[in-house]
Amino acid sequence: MKKTANGIILVIFVMLLSVSCSKTGEEGAAPEQQPAKQQQTVKDAAIELSYSIFFPPTHAQAKAGVDWAEEVQRRTGGTVKINIFPGGTLTSASECYDGVVSGISDIGMSCFAYTRGRFPVMEAIDLPLGYASGMSATLCANDYYKEMKPKELDDVHVLYIHAHGPGLLHTKKPVNTLADLKGMKIRSTGLSAKVVEALGGVPVGMPQGGTYEALQKGVVEGTFAPIETLKGWKQAEVIDYTTDCHVVGYTTAMFVVMNKKKWDSLPADIQTIINDVSSQWIAVHGRVWDDADTEGKVFTEEQDNKIIALTDEEGRKWQTAVETVINNYIEDAKAKDIDGEKSVALLKELVRKYSE
Repeated sequence: MKKTANGIILVIFVMLLSVSCSKTGEEGAAPEQQPAKQQQTVKDAAIELSYSIFFPPTHAQAKAGVDWAEEVQRRTGGTVKINIFPGGTLTSASECYDGVVSGISDIGMSCFAYTRGRFPVMEAIDLPLGYASGMSATLCANDYYKEMKPKELDDVHVLYIHAHGPGLLHTKKPVNTLADLKGMKIRSTGLSAKVVEALGGVPVGMPQGGTYEALQKGVVEGTFAPIETLKGWKQAEVIDYTTDCHVVGYTTAMFVVMNKKKWDSLPADIQTIINDVSSQWIAVHGRVWDDADTEGKVFTEEQDNKIIALTDEEGRKWQTAVETVINNYIEDAKAKDIDGEKSVALLKELVRKYSE
């Protein structure tokens, strides 16, 4: 009897121990599965974007783009990470926009002018309308886009636009009047070449990279460009004068855009943060352009170069001369069923607004 009782007790003990171990195993399994579930959630929330910037990494505008990306990452708590590809390493300057549309990069920064003819409404920004500064040109460009909302940009999400300070005339000999400029060989490209021609000069096409040597060897007698190039490209070392002709100052508008499908896939709160940061970075880029122009002015003065100011009367003559460039844009736009007069009128109004 005693052995039987002991056997029953042993069986009961084993059964209780088995149930206890089973419960402990089930409870112990939950903590092991939980981290895996949390890790999956974090992975799902992480968003990586690629950003193609045509400027080289050392350029102040490329650095401004990097700062924008870092600010987006900070405000999203690290949810959004943006990988920067500067200097055309992912897509070249002329391929940047199409690269965004096709998804080669999620975001891109380049110039509208590099695919001239594709953005007929936005090209009006570049006209010689007398931009006073990079900030002025940048603010004008963004207000103009918001007002016009051109269909030519419907295949991307526009984050913001920026534009450099006024293109000025930098020469080996003094230019005080249109008569002084007549027949001079001036390095210029695209729209600036049309401006040079309208002013009586002879446009010579070449990239900024070849301008220093061309000025040094006398291949050209001057260059049309923002004053920041005098330091950025060291051109102050091979010119002697800058004619401050900002009354006919042209600019070059640059886009920062995102792939439409990628944008639509982002959560609403992430979209809001990116748009908010982008709105603030309009002024950031404007200041960067102005700071660069200030540095260029200081650098050229340190080379004992002279800055010539046009008289009011002479300035009006220059403005009259470039009207042909503006009128030609209006006529070309009309041929494409675009209201060029409306574009020019709006931009002139914005230039006045942001020059005061």
